[in-house]
Amino acid sequence: MNVKSGSPHTVENDLRGVLIAIAGGRLLLPNASMAEIISFSDPEIVANAPAWLLGRLRWRGWRVPVIAFSRLAGIADERGQLGSKVVVVKALGGNQRLSFFAVLTQGFPRLINVSRDRLSVSEGDNPLPLGVRARVVLNEDAALIPDLTMIELLIDEALHPVEAPAA
Repeated sequence: MNVKSGSPHTVENDLRGVLIAIAGGRLLLPNASMAEIISFSDPEIVANAPAWLLGRLRWRGWRVPVIAFSRLAGIADERGQLGSKVVVVKALGGNQRLSFFAVLTQGFPRLINVSRDRLSVSEGDNPLPLGVRARVVLNEDAALIPDLTMIELLIDEALHPVEAPAA
């Protein structure tokens, strides 16, 4: 990437990111966290799963859990349909049982440059929704930064519920 001399920011301050359209909003993720974009197909249902865990898709030999982030966060009811895409995300939490998970999207993610001078945290009185680390504005576009660690934990808990001890 070329930066003009006299620019207020440098390459070192810029990150590549993706804006992902979801029902009721957008997610902002680092580009490096995204493994692939695939077309939505009906996932294999997971018994007794919460409504936000849509099931599992087969991808490159993996059975990848698919989430509807808008449902998880309580933003909107989101369903996969013809034309929907799924973003496969690298799970970075170190859990051996969860190397990847997928997020239902409303189209193709948009690759963007994220620079400090164009990104601001939106302060508000409302508490952050479940699974959200921050509300931000980037180039006048509102977005949510997901809490990937929390999402990975929630997926793992949904897929592998802990048995309550017998009384």
